[in-house]
Amino acid sequence: MGSAERQVAIVGAGLIGRAWAAIFARAGWNVRLSDPHTPTLEAAPPLIRDELHALARHDLADDPDAAAARISTAASLEQAVKDVEFVQENGPEQIEAKRSIFAQLDKLAAPQALLVSSTSAIVASRFTEKLPGRSRCLIGHPVNPPHLVPLVELCGAPWTSPEAMDRARTIYREIGQVPVTINREIDGFVLNRLQGALLAEAFRLVGEGYISTEDLDHTVKDGLGLRWSFLGPFETIELNAPGGIPDYCARYTGFYKELASAPAGPEVYQSPNVDRVIAAWPHRPTAERIASLTQHRNERLAALAAHKATQRNTT
Repeated sequence: MGSAERQVAIVGAGLIGRAWAAIFARAGWNVRLSDPHTPTLEAAPPLIRDELHALARHDLADDPDAAAARISTAASLEQAVKDVEFVQENGPEQIEAKRSIFAQLDKLAAPQALLVSSTSAIVASRFTEKLPGRSRCLIGHPVNPPHLVPLVELCGAPWTSPEAMDRARTIYREIGQVPVTINREIDGFVLNRLQGALLAEAFRLVGEGYISTEDLDHTVKDGLGLRWSFLGPFETIELNAPGGIPDYCARYTGFYKELASAPAGPEVYQSPNVDRVIAAWPHRPTAERIASLTQHRNERLAALAAHKATQRNTT
């Protein structure tokens, strides 16, 4: 996927940064990790090595030890970005923090290096406008966990160059991710807007007593989600009417117009509705439960990713 000479800096060694490090190292890149919190930085390499071995158990990484050996920690941001062609930033979800980090990155990184933020909520124009190198800055928003869910949303500011967008898209494809391009800035990008629409309706349906929390989850994971693991919404509706999408629109959009006329509003996330949803969930969020479920989720996602990889190879 890439040569060992290619260099990437991962700025921020938390959960998302570690996943990016595993992705790039697995693809043959040399990875330099940077984080202002020394304990977080020091803890990262063995955690990444463990994740690479977990990937290898599902045939999602060829040589986990060799990949782990390509990862190093940098004592400073300047050292981290020296001579790299790509920077993936994973700092705090705060505009001022992004402005500060990107001002440093733009000053320290080589002029040709792409500067990409993992932010899930802040569009690039809000923290790159005054940078001399703003044309090489963009969003590369992953899905958690990025090393198991390959989608990356690419979204530039109005001044991001087409060349930077094309290079980023090419690099993400080369390292095994699935980049999609958001044509112009929009809050929440696309994935979170789709997720938000479903979540708001879920909160309303549970909060108003139409269904239990557990049965709502079954409706997605044992219903819609099975199709969505390999079909998008437009592919789905194409198969749900004999004449494809035009036929579907003619047959069914009247019903959806009725639903769209009264969408779930912001009140579904406020008391008393949110209190009813929380009370309806039968589990308490203990540290042990969250850790166990996270491990289970990752194992299932790895198995699904491996299955999808075999299907791509046979079609």
